[in-house]
Amino acid sequence: MKQNIVYFAADQMRADTLHHLGNPASHTPHLDALAQEGISFANAFCQNPVCVPSRCSFLSGLYPHTLGHRTMHFLQNEDEPNILRMMKENGYEVIWCGRNDVIPANRDKAAYCDEYFSGMDLETLRRYAEQAKVQDASKKSADPSADGYYSFYTGDVTGKFGMESMDEQIVAYALNYLDRKSTEGNGKPFFLYVTLGFPHPPYGCARPFYGLTDRKALNPRRPDLSKTQGKPSMLQGIHEKQQLGQWDEERWNELRATYLDMTAKFDAMFGQLKAKLTETGLDAQTNIFVFSDHGDYTGDYGIAEKVQNCFDDPVCHVPLIIRPAQNLRSQPRITSALAELTDLTATVAEMAGISLNYTQFGKSLVPVLQGCEDHRSEVHCEGGRIHGEEQCMEKGHGPESQYWPRLSTQASEGPEHTKALMLRNQKYKFVKRLYEEDEFYDLEADPMELNNRIQDPEYASLIREFERKALEFMMETADYVPNRKDKR
Repeated sequence: MKQNIVYFAADQMRADTLHHLGNPASHTPHLDALAQEGISFANAFCQNPVCVPSRCSFLSGLYPHTLGHRTMHFLQNEDEPNILRMMKENGYEVIWCGRNDVIPANRDKAAYCDEYFSGMDLETLRRYAEQAKVQDASKKSADPSADGYYSFYTGDVTGKFGMESMDEQIVAYALNYLDRKSTEGNGKPFFLYVTLGFPHPPYGCARPFYGLTDRKALNPRRPDLSKTQGKPSMLQGIHEKQQLGQWDEERWNELRATYLDMTAKFDAMFGQLKAKLTETGLDAQTNIFVFSDHGDYTGDYGIAEKVQNCFDDPVCHVPLIIRPAQNLRSQPRITSALAELTDLTATVAEMAGISLNYTQFGKSLVPVLQGCEDHRSEVHCEGGRIHGEEQCMEKGHGPESQYWPRLSTQASEGPEHTKALMLRNQKYKFVKRLYEEDEFYDLEADPMELNNRIQDPEYASLIREFERKALEFMMETADYVPNRKDKR
């Protein structure tokens, strides 16, 4: 009998938000409990630190560069591989509820799933439209030069409609599906893809979760960018335009704690789903994956939000917990094995006993679930463009948009938004940049990645080895030939 699959995905959630991974201020009891049942990856990494490229990657097992997914506005083509469609084609009932950012909005999703729910029923759509009018009016009267305008901080949003309300609708739909499945099941195993908006900025949360985090128990923040050496021009541009470098620690701590409040709400929503799996008797035969598409700076280096071609751990180091079904032998623990989100597709295929009919680059994590600690020698993350790729600049946001500091910097034809590739192992991080100085960090001596050692002769031989590995990686994964023979 085939086992069920659940993906419970966050948006923009850092690995260090989890209490069991060393954050004393965070409240993640349900995810911590899941880690005790399964395997929590202390070293999991996304392959691009923004939404669309990351999702196109983890739903296919291909790297963003393989098919050109390097912008928020190029989603999957119809003939591209996608694990949702493959699971449906292999007899699974696929339920997709929540964020898209994978299939173009004007294309039918029937080939990918049996049910799709965006998080907006008719009442939600009405309220969303009302909110959009209010936001448009406020933008026209807003002052982008106001202190903290680009911080994304909103704080206590109790009683207000927003992303949190939509996440609640998404989870309610998933719970309703599990009720239906347990009483009216058609015998098919299911793949339930629940993809939420939290804790994506704006940094705001409703009570009782807002204020839950002890503002005095937070881990240290990475120092302001002015206290670093050799960081890339993209970060320099965002830092200058967001104008948050003069904030004191109390103000940053409020923003950072609110982000953890949002994570606590995400944890509670997962707790609802886990309880429903138990209540309906479906838990034992279900493989559960909890992860995030990418991370968030959350004040580190004096920067809010994310960036598309920088690879500091806050934006590319993500949570990943896998709780296997009871029939799969596993060794519950926190593992230090290096993992990529590309590995998810291969892992699901092995669990489901299906064959992937195309070349992909993920490696099944099933051996790690069973106790192996030797999975990858390094992990990869990438982003950016070449000069002249205007279609990758994501233009259209003026200074009234909170995203303007990043997006206006992306539109520069300097080196800011240009191509870069990260290779990282347990001790070192190397970033190859196409049009500006590379980066190299000794993570044991400099865990906050403050000092770029690319010119340090002490590391010259190591850097050459990383450059060789980068070349091999790009050659191996640059493209793939579809599994067909066209008539000539």
